[in-house]
Amino acid sequence: MFKYLSVACLLFIALTIKAAPVLDSLEYERAQVKLLVDSIRKAQKYEIGNIKLPGGKAEIKVPAGFKYLNKEQSIFVLTKLWGNPESNAENMLGMIFPENSDPFSDSSFVFVVAYEEVGYIKDDDAEKINYDDLMKDMQKDEKEVNEARQKEGYAPIHLIGWAQPPFYDKQNKVLHWAKEIHFGDQEGPNTLNYQIRILGRHGILSLNAVCTMRELPLVKANIDKVLHMATFTEGNTYFDFDPKIDKVAAWTIGGLVAGKILAKVGLFAFLAKFLVAGWKFILLGLAALGGFIKKMLGRKKAEEPVVTEPAPTPEDEPTMNA
Repeated sequence: MFKYLSVACLLFIALTIKAAPVLDSLEYERAQVKLLVDSIRKAQKYEIGNIKLPGGKAEIKVPAGFKYLNKEQSIFVLTKLWGNPESNAENMLGMIFPENSDPFSDSSFVFVVAYEEVGYIKDDDAEKINYDDLMKDMQKDEKEVNEARQKEGYAPIHLIGWAQPPFYDKQNKVLHWAKEIHFGDQEGPNTLNYQIRILGRHGILSLNAVCTMRELPLVKANIDKVLHMATFTEGNTYFDFDPKIDKVAAWTIGGLVAGKILAKVGLFAFLAKFLVAGWKFILLGLAALGGFIKKMLGRKKAEEPVVTEPAPTPEDEPTMNA
């Protein structure tokens, strides 16, 4: 992933040498940022079709209309462009973007794909949960949670409510829900926290949407396809569980929704920070060289994705009531 920063730094140096002295500082900064953004976009390689995820326990079937960014490139985006600490990328497997979007796009969304090997999660409680009561309980816990967050240097959060009430597809072992969240002194639209959990034999796949409440209609319009992209491979599905040898998780369906796992406080806080600011990003390599103000300027269509296998047709995909 460091090749991106190397290329960016070289381009920055070249631009610095060739820059005409008549350019004012703001125009010069814009030229620097545009050159860097264009170089990163050209370097990124996307995939569609059938993709084996790192670790071999799961795969993604990326249909037309979406594209997948692999683990290495996604870690670069998460840590170098969006400013998250390296520790928050430990379980990351990749990112899923709409085909006309990329890490620099505004008014769009991206799903961060991760895997957590926590064991087999029993779903006996799924039909017994009152999610309105669960939301009230989470809101009551805000004070304690925020005290801990602020000690760690993160902004306090306020749960506004459900943007999409939890729904559990027991047949396919897929759980999804969305929360509306307000971060600290956040300005503009609230943050949308749309989460998908796919239960497996040894743990869970998570797909977490990164966007604001403005993008909720867009996410809802595409959620049915996203829900069915990721699946566990043979031998690793929920139905392959062997009680004689497999670990049973301490968590339940209610625990997943309440955020008991896969909830590192830094990850979503940092992502929300940049979303609220309009997808501003940290470019560490160039910042060290030039110290200029990073700003998002315009867009350029990203490189066309590489097709690894034929993408599934709509007829091949099951449907789900989201």
